[in-house]
Amino acid sequence: MKSAVETLNPTRVRLTVEVPFEELKDSLDAAYKKINQQVTVKGFRKGKIPARVIDQRFGRGAVLEEAVNDALPKFYTEAVNEAELNPLGQPEVDITELKDGETLNFTAEVDVRPTIEIPDFSGIEVEVDAVEVSDEDVEKAVTELRERFASTSPVERAAEDGDVVTLDLEAKVDGEVLEDGVAEGVSYTIGSGELLDGIDDAVKGLEAGGETTFTSELKGGSAAGKEAEVTVKVSQVAARELPELDDDFAQLASEFDTLEELKADSRKRLENMKQYDQATQAQERVLEKLLELAEVPVPEKLLEDEINTRKHNLEHHQLGQMGLDLEKYLEIQGKTVEEFDAETKEAAVKGIKTQFVLDELVNKEKLNVNQEELTEHLMRRAASSGMSPDQFAQAVVEGGQVPMLVGEVARGKALAVVVEAATVKDTNGEIVDLDDEDETESTPETTEAAEAAEESTEDKPEA
Repeated sequence: MKSAVETLNPTRVRLTVEVPFEELKDSLDAAYKKINQQVTVKGFRKGKIPARVIDQRFGRGAVLEEAVNDALPKFYTEAVNEAELNPLGQPEVDITELKDGETLNFTAEVDVRPTIEIPDFSGIEVEVDAVEVSDEDVEKAVTELRERFASTSPVERAAEDGDVVTLDLEAKVDGEVLEDGVAEGVSYTIGSGELLDGIDDAVKGLEAGGETTFTSELKGGSAAGKEAEVTVKVSQVAARELPELDDDFAQLASEFDTLEELKADSRKRLENMKQYDQATQAQERVLEKLLELAEVPVPEKLLEDEINTRKHNLEHHQLGQMGLDLEKYLEIQGKTVEEFDAETKEAAVKGIKTQFVLDELVNKEKLNVNQEELTEHLMRRAASSGMSPDQFAQAVVEGGQVPMLVGEVARGKALAVVVEAATVKDTNGEIVDLDDEDETESTPETTEAAEAAEESTEDKPEA
């Protein structure tokens, strides 16, 4: 077999392959054997029909077609390996010549990973938010905790903001009660915004036994997005009572004996959260600077596949679970189709470039992923997916997605190398030390890039 490579552009090549006919022998034998099992010829036992009879009865062309279809993947793979290419996606194959007994010639066009020069990233400088926790932040956190321990008691008065009301609801569209539009005994805190638009104004001022009707757009269910006439009846009004903010509350709501200890712990927790946010911000901004410095061509077919996958996932998974379609989603977001398409393309380009650059850095720095790092990453991904670690691990293995997870961890480590070399300052001008952060953690950006595509896109494990 002979092969040659022609570079069509930085991300696409054409392979020209010449195969001597004798190298098709195994595939021809397999073709005759396969046809033998599929056809019947009078006078011959099944599976024992001579090749000359198959040629006469069914045509030599059918045998050649079967043999070539069987052989092409092998010869294509040999040509790719010989040229040391990193193909992306499936090739476009064209058989240019097939002469029985003489030769098989074909071409294969395929996208390939571009050659990327990693820029000097030691001079990257970024600014991030300072870690500052105010007394007001601590008071807000303690107040939220206090509200979680609030008690309720029925009252004989009109409902007010903050009250917990028990409601019976009935929704009609075009005068017909919806099958899924009736609910009884629904507990709702006035002002929480957790139910329908307009319900707060409707129930405020009603006492137990009161009833009213209002119009609202349904957020979910069989008539999501439609205007409905909603009848609401209040069966109970209860006032929320907050516990006194004292040492007794600290002992009730935490492991601490005093309110001051509880507040000190709240401050520490807020600081930790802001430090994590700061580290994530640093990673994202360093990555943006790195991508600005690197020349990264993006294969057109890969980009097209990634854009389509992102749209499909949004429309058929995320929006479907919320009872929305793309048109309604864009209306809520206040975006045009053109703006949505532009943003999707921008995100897809960034994801692909991120993967290419960080993968190249993984190779350059010879970064490896050990079992402990992979296990820790798997545990985090399982938690975010809502699956148990065992369920997630099984889905990953069955889906052949272990390499995908390894790639995510490796890219996280590559980004950590860049962040470590960069200068990170907060808005107060102070140098930020990120040494204590988990360097193997995938940031949202690197995880997104990992899912962008190796051939086009990787599927996520499903329960």
